[in-house]
Amino acid sequence: MKLLLPWALLLLATAPGPGPGPAAGAQESCSQRCGDLGGLCSCHPTCFGLGNCCSDLRNFCLEIKPYSGSMMGGKDFVVQHLQWSSPTDSVICRFKESVQTLGHVDASGRVHCVSPLLYETGRIPFTLSMDNGRSFPRSGTWLAVHPSKVSDTEKSQLVNETHWQYYGTSGIGGNLSLTWNASALPTSSVTIELWGYEETGKPYSGAWMAKWSYLYSLATNIPNSGSFTFVPKPAPQNYQRWEVGALRIIDSKHYGGAKDVRALWSNEHALAWHLGDDFRADPVAWARTQCLAWEELEDQLPNFLKELPDCPCTLAQARADSGRFHTDYGCDIEHGSVCTYHPGAVHCVRSVQASPQYGSGQQCCYTAEGTQLLTADSTSGSTPDRGHDWGAPPFRAPPRVPGLSHWLYDVISFYHCCLWAPECSRYMNRRPSSDCRSYRPPRLASAFGDPHFVTFDGANFTFNGRGEYVLLESALSNLRVQARAQPRTTPAGGQDQGTGLTAVAVQEDNSDVVEVRLASGAGTLQVLLNREVLSFAEQSWMDLKGMFLSVAAEDRVSIMLSSGAGLEVGVQGPFLSVAILLPEKFLTHTQGLLGTLNDDLTDDFTLRNGQVLPPTASSRELFRFGADWAVENASSLLTYDSRFLVNNFLYRPKHDPTFQPLFPGETTPSPGQAAEAAKLCGDNHFCSFDVAATGSLSVGNATREAYQLHQRRMQSLKPVVSCGWLAPPTNGQKDGIKYLEGSTLYFHCNNGYSLDGAEVSLCQADGTWSRPTPTCQPGRSHTVLLSIIFGGLALAALVALVYVLLRRRKSNKAIWTSQP
Repeated sequence: MKLLLPWALLLLATAPGPGPGPAAGAQESCSQRCGDLGGLCSCHPTCFGLGNCCSDLRNFCLEIKPYSGSMMGGKDFVVQHLQWSSPTDSVICRFKESVQTLGHVDASGRVHCVSPLLYETGRIPFTLSMDNGRSFPRSGTWLAVHPSKVSDTEKSQLVNETHWQYYGTSGIGGNLSLTWNASALPTSSVTIELWGYEETGKPYSGAWMAKWSYLYSLATNIPNSGSFTFVPKPAPQNYQRWEVGALRIIDSKHYGGAKDVRALWSNEHALAWHLGDDFRADPVAWARTQCLAWEELEDQLPNFLKELPDCPCTLAQARADSGRFHTDYGCDIEHGSVCTYHPGAVHCVRSVQASPQYGSGQQCCYTAEGTQLLTADSTSGSTPDRGHDWGAPPFRAPPRVPGLSHWLYDVISFYHCCLWAPECSRYMNRRPSSDCRSYRPPRLASAFGDPHFVTFDGANFTFNGRGEYVLLESALSNLRVQARAQPRTTPAGGQDQGTGLTAVAVQEDNSDVVEVRLASGAGTLQVLLNREVLSFAEQSWMDLKGMFLSVAAEDRVSIMLSSGAGLEVGVQGPFLSVAILLPEKFLTHTQGLLGTLNDDLTDDFTLRNGQVLPPTASSRELFRFGADWAVENASSLLTYDSRFLVNNFLYRPKHDPTFQPLFPGETTPSPGQAAEAAKLCGDNHFCSFDVAATGSLSVGNATREAYQLHQRRMQSLKPVVSCGWLAPPTNGQKDGIKYLEGSTLYFHCNNGYSLDGAEVSLCQADGTWSRPTPTCQPGRSHTVLLSIIFGGLALAALVALVYVLLRRRKSNKAIWTSQP
């Protein structure tokens, strides 16, 4: 009951009345106590619903707007609910206890901070000093995001970015233009600077460092008009080692390179336009030299490929395996499939988690037919990354800096070898696509409706208890998933004799705790992080401790955990539906309502004490199984931030023994609904039960759709057999890029060579090819031999024809000479 005491203390406190707040440092104050549940009053966000906040909570536990911005910094944000009586220059904002920026108080008494240049993404704690750094009693959280996830209105735009990155190559020159939102910088004149990014020191050593450097200004003290056009000149020699960088626009009152001031950054990009005369004189030779140097360096670095996950075999698998793979925003089928670096692909995904030792990332790209594209077949193939594009904790040091390490080790080298010089085979040889021979789809379990469960091994049952229950526990990664089930309030104001999921919470090891719940009466989702409600008004993706969180819409949340496990939580009718995906390593390591994952559904109904109920157990026996997996207070992950939740779930038994639901097999739809229910539900017994239990066809339809979604996911995750890539013959070609069971490859030889071996090979059910790659032997090819044969026959026919004609002519001549 360790967690019960703090929550109990919450109820003993009452909200302080109006008036001046307690003195800083007192237990009644939130000074340096933000997030604290104890004391005479609360400094935790749950206090708003419980009415026991300290009176100065908003004064010390800061809410800011905007709450997010690029990790490149330069974003001005305003502290809400904090008014300062007079302007002051003594405002200091300190991020992660180490990086300080100067803030200010405006004429309206509002306190401002400027976000710093960081080398990481995620929630960054900051503290605020109003006395020039003598004390920092106030605190808040800033969300630093990957530059690619920042709104275009918050960045300066490189007009025709491709032109910038090809400038100086054949036929590319002239003016370059930059635009920006002038109102984002409240000044009449601006300076435009070039900053360069580099990583120095020995790779994979403690001396490997990431650094942004101010290089030079392109323009100073120019009007803040929102646009700038110029003709780039080669940079001085001492700046040409920087090949990746970004432009920064700042107020002209600041000196060049001033750190952590309000600014607009461009996208990071290849600095072709700033390179020297040697590049412009012969860009192909220059790029080839850089490509060869990169190739030599790569051969000295550790092999990161061996620790990357294999790609899913099909596009359907890649999109369904949402715990381990997520959409690559550079090639997204839901946004027009603009796949600049992978023409021929319609969709790419990246591995969510960076590899453990090297911080590397996997990429997998697919055609419209769902076939994986391999670099061995095409330069459009998917390429793994030495530096994961999204970075990796603990960030800040190479190769884990979000976006930028990827640029240095994977992107700029692609420009050198593939875009600026015809040496792409060198790049592809060191960034080969993963095939899918070792890929194993995750295992899926779901819960939905009133509520119905489909276990990882495929058993299904209904358990409509009222309370809080363990959906899944796994000692393998200390993974816990819990859910709250409540009855539905009917349109008439009563309650059903059934329940549905209204909240789901998850934690893995020492990760953050994320809870997804139905917002009161809204039919939309509310997401809580460590019991604090999150806002997604600015960002739909968050890097959290031990997980990533994506909110694609108001009714769907994806949670991706470090182990590769994933949760999909959505609104389905009046309740939540949840799908949990587990990699195969969780085999034999699960327990809870979603069963024992071991490919044996006969032991899925295992009680806490190890007793196993048979698959034929009655619905009332299964009700006992469900009740046995009630959450214990000491291990609850769920939030109790209202009197209703405290009174009904914190203080009452986690499984309500007084609630008597309807049981499957013991109820039928009302006579007036029987025909409509049969038409709607067909053979879907989950749908039929929910119509009978609630009297609502719409509830039944939501359940039907949820179960269909589960079935579609199961179909997408169905294992397929791959025979692996098969090489074309030397001095020949191969027709076909599909390597899954039933696929056929055809082989041909170049002119001057003949095929030795089978012309066709079939991928078989056992994962082997029916025939190996044939060889092309020097000599006359079939085409040449056939040409000689038919040519000889034609010549013989011609000789015979001439002979016949000559004989006929001679015979006629004899007749003519015998006439008078």
